[in-house]
Amino acid sequence: MLHRRTVGDVMTKEVVTLRPHTPFREVAALLDANDIAAAPVVDDDGAPVGMVSASDVLRHETGMPDPQGQEGNDEHAWGKARARTAGLLMSSPVFTARADWTVPRAARELRRRHVKQLPVVGDNGLLTGIVSRSDLLDTFIRSDAEIRGEVEQDILGRILGLCEGTVAIEVRDGDVTLRGHVPEPRLIPVVVGLCQGVDGVVAVEAHLAAAG
Repeated sequence: MLHRRTVGDVMTKEVVTLRPHTPFREVAALLDANDIAAAPVVDDDGAPVGMVSASDVLRHETGMPDPQGQEGNDEHAWGKARARTAGLLMSSPVFTARADWTVPRAARELRRRHVKQLPVVGDNGLLTGIVSRSDLLDTFIRSDAEIRGEVEQDILGRILGLCEGTVAIEVRDGDVTLRGHVPEPRLIPVVVGLCQGVDGVVAVEAHLAAAG
């Protein structure tokens, strides 16, 4: 079966974390030193309980609440702007992902929740990694050579068992063009469908015929 990359394949496993009692200045220093846009806040067991973002830090520094009004009521927004610890600064509840999620599922969740990162948790609810928009985007920005190799080796070779050279493959900017012959007509849509499922493929153009 064709392997589809999952959150576990693309997530960052060594995660910079905060504790609810982490002082504001330390929060800002950790985000800056590690050049990250956000960090999860975890409890004593290692389960995520919130997220602190660089925008939270900036709003705190200016003493202003969220200008877009996404933090709920005014009292809560102003409270975050004056927060002295990660626990008071963080956004909660925290939305999480699982390592076995597909990349498209994680991307949909990021969009639905209007967030840029998702902490990844295991069956026990403890943090195992973090996945960001850029991690997911990298999945689709693959070189033409990588895509061609996967189509040739995994789809045509390992899955369909076609001899090397039976189908010529050209990949340009993610567009896959196939030319050649397959043993049976019913395999043509199968080949196209499998190629369309390869991460990074934009479109598939098939010039295939059944071997006579």
